[in-house]
Amino acid sequence: MIEINLQSLEKLATPDLESLINDLIKNDFSRLVQLLYRIDVSEQKLKNILQENPNENAGKLIAAVVLERLAATKKARESFKTPLGIDDQEERL
Repeated sequence: MIEINLQSLEKLATPDLESLINDLIKNDFSRLVQLLYRIDVSEQKLKNILQENPNENAGKLIAAVVLERLAATKKARESFKTPLGIDDQEERL
């Protein structure tokens, strides 16, 4: 199985992510749990979604939560970036 890191997850198309998650559910559930922990997916939120949608594809539901969390993480990272030129202006003051 391939090495899974956050950058590779961000690049996956939604159907590929769903397929990966379904594969982990079937073949390496502990690895899925570790991945969800690393991404910081809310366990309670995930449980609620799975319980509310018992007839849905679990991989699809989990992928949606993962994508939502990755988007929030990416947005947070970008908000902490310093715009170019600000440091230079501060040094001149």
